[in-house]
Amino acid sequence: MAREPPVAAGRMRLMPLRVTTLAERPEFASSLWDMDHTWHEFVLNDPIADLFYARVTTTYQDYVLVADDDAEPGRLAARACMIPFAANGGPLPDDGWDGVIRSGWLARERGADTDAISALEITVRRDLLGTGLSALMVAALREHAARLGHHELVAPVRPNRKHLEPHTPMSEYAFRTRSDGLPHDAWLRVHVRAGGKIVKVAPRSMVVAGTLAEWRGWTGLPFDRSGPVEVPGALTPVHCDVPHDHAVYVEPNVWVSHTLT
Repeated sequence: MAREPPVAAGRMRLMPLRVTTLAERPEFASSLWDMDHTWHEFVLNDPIADLFYARVTTTYQDYVLVADDDAEPGRLAARACMIPFAANGGPLPDDGWDGVIRSGWLARERGADTDAISALEITVRRDLLGTGLSALMVAALREHAARLGHHELVAPVRPNRKHLEPHTPMSEYAFRTRSDGLPHDAWLRVHVRAGGKIVKVAPRSMVVAGTLAEWRGWTGLPFDRSGPVEVPGALTPVHCDVPHDHAVYVEPNVWVSHTLT
């Protein structure tokens, strides 16, 4: 859940939302990925994502929330995804977002039990950013996880201002607070205000590797010198190796735990 755009203040809130599961509103399946969004292309090329997103409309419909509002019924305003996974009583994994997707996929393939649930993303339609919709979707995820019988919802959160400080360690950024004690980062603030608690950093939550040609296509940057490359939207520099024709992005996220009642 990693993945959500900024929440701005000063704009009108939405009309009342209708939030349901994709299983309840299958008519949204064909347009689920057509919503205008703000994700950068390189983020969409994490290979682990295919273990979840390729099966959303056939396997995980009960774990995807879709929202439309009274002003435009039937037009997707936001989506939110989660996945059950096998924690087995262990600590939250260092491989964060990739880790819970892989764990959830393996459990399903093996017919094994899952004992935890993680949020994966909230995506808000571009023209609705800053309306407070992301906070409403966090609340909806919490409520749905509780209805499914879970006592905790975890989230490998992708702080939405970290890309402005790509060289700052996440271990420093994640725990930075304002004078009121709330997180410095706006997206982390949304989670804490909803009842979440920052637990730890997931240092390798998402790993995207590609050839230099692929990275040039994803970013429009030259990738012609070895070393760290600052990429717009990336939370840390991308490691470029020209002689070996590849670049690797290792994204840290922040584990947040929501205790549910």
